[in-house]
Amino acid sequence: MKYGLNLLLWTPEVTAEHAPLLADVKKWGYDGAELPLFAGDGSTGAALGKMCDDAGLARTAVTVCDADHDPISTDAAVRAAAADHLKQILDCCAAAGVETLCGPLHSALGKFSGSGRTEEEWKRAVDVLAEVADHAQSVGVTVAVEAINRFECYFLNAQTDVADFAAAVNKPALGCMYDTFHANLEEKNVPAAIRHVKDQLRHVHISENDRSTPGEGQVHWDETFAALKEIGYDGWMVIEAFGLAMPELAEPTKIWRRMYPTEEHLAVNGLAFMKQHAE
Repeated sequence: MKYGLNLLLWTPEVTAEHAPLLADVKKWGYDGAELPLFAGDGSTGAALGKMCDDAGLARTAVTVCDADHDPISTDAAVRAAAADHLKQILDCCAAAGVETLCGPLHSALGKFSGSGRTEEEWKRAVDVLAEVADHAQSVGVTVAVEAINRFECYFLNAQTDVADFAAAVNKPALGCMYDTFHANLEEKNVPAAIRHVKDQLRHVHISENDRSTPGEGQVHWDETFAALKEIGYDGWMVIEAFGLAMPELAEPTKIWRRMYPTEEHLAVNGLAFMKQHAE
């Protein structure tokens, strides 16, 4: 198993000023850092990669799509913009030495139609992500598509649905991820959901029900770790937590109050919790 920490706990954009933070992540015992990548190019990626190399950290990355880059849009130009945007992010990832790019890449975050997904939207997203997956393979990065809960999107909410979506895309460089926060809201049977995603699973986010320190909340942790062991998962296990450091993320993540003593407490205790249960 490889253990990572998502840097969205501190910032939506990692820059040179975060070099001491990367050193701390390594000091706390993590194998890698998960980089928020919402924009960037090859030079941006190369600088991030050097920072991580200097800290001795491997890296994964996370991104999202917005309304101007929406793979399920009825507007072909918007869909093309989504594909181009994700390809650019993948180029940045490749330059940074990122192994896996994860996130809800299937649709625009926080955009709702007033009803559930349609068959036409499914086909549009499959077409866009198939194109993106071909580019990911060409640059040596794996894509792990994320299902997120009903309050953040309507297109893919269930972990089982995102596995089926990845199977429909049917490209070697694209699979799905499993997120314990979203699963806690949407799944009736956690072990069954994890068994269903087995063949497509490329990444795991460990996130408490209140987005705070893993192990200090109400997620069905024993079932989760037992099922991951059952299917033989041995890839990245990354803590994704959010705090009050970024006002721009308060609204989309709905974090209005502090849920942990310090970021270091979350990082150190969360890693110990993962290792205790995953190994």
